[in-house]
Amino acid sequence: MMFGRKRFPAAVAAFETAVRAQDPDAAEDALERLLATAGGAGDAELHEAGPRLAAFLDEVPPGPRGTIAVLIGACVERGADPLACAPAVFEGARGAFERAAGFCAAWKEAGRGELPSPEGEGLEDADFERFGFGPVMAWQSLPHFERACVAMLNSPAVRRTVPGRAGLRDAVARAAGLSGEPFQCLVYALAVLDDEPFVAIDRATGAGFALRASGIGDNFQLHTLLADALIGGGHLPGTAPSPEAVAMCRDLPGRTPTTGSFNLVGADGEWIWNEGNPADVPVVDGVRLVVLDPPPYERSWPAGRFFPGMTGELVLERALTAEESRALLAQVAQPGR
Repeated sequence: MMFGRKRFPAAVAAFETAVRAQDPDAAEDALERLLATAGGAGDAELHEAGPRLAAFLDEVPPGPRGTIAVLIGACVERGADPLACAPAVFEGARGAFERAAGFCAAWKEAGRGELPSPEGEGLEDADFERFGFGPVMAWQSLPHFERACVAMLNSPAVRRTVPGRAGLRDAVARAAGLSGEPFQCLVYALAVLDDEPFVAIDRATGAGFALRASGIGDNFQLHTLLADALIGGGHLPGTAPSPEAVAMCRDLPGRTPTTGSFNLVGADGEWIWNEGNPADVPVVDGVRLVVLDPPPYERSWPAGRFFPGMTGELVLERALTAEESRALLAQVAQPGR
């Protein structure tokens, strides 16, 4: 009999053996032990378990597959190698969203009305036969895969190097369109930019600035970091956000109240809403261009990171020349609203 933390590696091994042997009863028992012992596992055990579980994720039956993906995500959050885990999680998520989209389409074609909840509310026993066990389980697994994928995407190395994001993005968009569920966390995580050039131009003064952004989850976070770089850095007048607000938008846990310094406008003249994300910012001459106007009214929000596990950075690289700023401003429409 094994005691203490050694129970978790034994449960991982037992679950892998049962899954590969396609023994559902043994897999169910091993899964119970796996989940019961995961909370007491040490970091070293989780570091080993993440890639090991990812290696056979595609063989896990549809029912527990999303749960195992979440467990892999928890291992990564405790230090397991995200590069070793992300490909299998992304592929599992892509398949789940594709099958779930098929389920949503079939459900609507059957005239069943509102989709069932991922927890199963609204499902009937006959639905598993009518729509297929796999598609129903895929629909129910989407919150799990969303969490697991975000855990992978917290890693800048994964965002920069691991393939599969485009296919996953398309599958999520199709499922979102058919279900009406936004899957906002995953959509925003897949849209996060790294080493992305930005230009900010103050319309009133014509002063322009070249910046580079990484790991910023939404435009509330972008707005706060812009105000710190430009107002806090002494380049533009105004009231800068507090050091605490800035730190919480970078890597400090928590949130704290802050007040907006600008109205962000795109080159198309449309407002860049704080509720959006930096990938929404239109590109001009190869860079995302943000025009800074005075705020039309006071906006306050809790400053912090949209993704608490993701480090955000906005680096001011240089001030633009007056000629550079004028050339870019010449391509900017007047605000549309």
